[in-house]
Amino acid sequence: MNFDMAREMSGKTVATVVTDDDVAVETSTYSTGRRGVAGTLIVEKILGAAAEEGRGLDDLKALGDRVNAATRSIGIALTSCTVPAAGKPTFELGEDEMEVGVGIHGEPGRRRVKLRSANDIASEMVGAITTDLADRVRGEIILLINGFGGTPLSELYLMYDVVRKRLEASGCNVARSLVGNFVTSLDMAGCSVTVTLLDDEMKRLWDAPVHTAALRWGV
Repeated sequence: MNFDMAREMSGKTVATVVTDDDVAVETSTYSTGRRGVAGTLIVEKILGAAAEEGRGLDDLKALGDRVNAATRSIGIALTSCTVPAAGKPTFELGEDEMEVGVGIHGEPGRRRVKLRSANDIASEMVGAITTDLADRVRGEIILLINGFGGTPLSELYLMYDVVRKRLEASGCNVARSLVGNFVTSLDMAGCSVTVTLLDDEMKRLWDAPVHTAALRWGV
């Protein structure tokens, strides 16, 4: 609704790319269809590079839809986030619990389970992504391990190691990777795994120089 209002207020010709990379749920009481999670970072980076080349709006729209269609994500939460205006956690998790498939705003996921090892968590997350991608799981990919804001970088790299091994065993080649707190949910502890199937054009645009608050390379 907010994006539609902004488009109407802009007075300009606007094309919309909907990111719906979350494989955790098809729909819920909090959403219509799939949710967008950390895959939006990959879509925006590639589209930003293409826009800097001067491409037209229709071309950018088609590219954005193609990148989104090649992208899948799933997240797990170890704690809730606390919205400052609310002053209390959005939801409650026991000290020995985690939410599998949580959205970045604290929306419910697939289920709540007892804490598990990084290996077990990675197996479930990779399994959900590769099952959804089915026969397309092969070739070069971007692997993004995204923290939700309250997860130490050391733990994110631990997840990167175990996730990468499982993806490579399934036939993927991790050509590009990114690890850190990028698409966050305030102080939530947890992370998401995002996989984007690469082609030559997408890889070139991903590698293009970028200089933003969060992403900086090639400049």
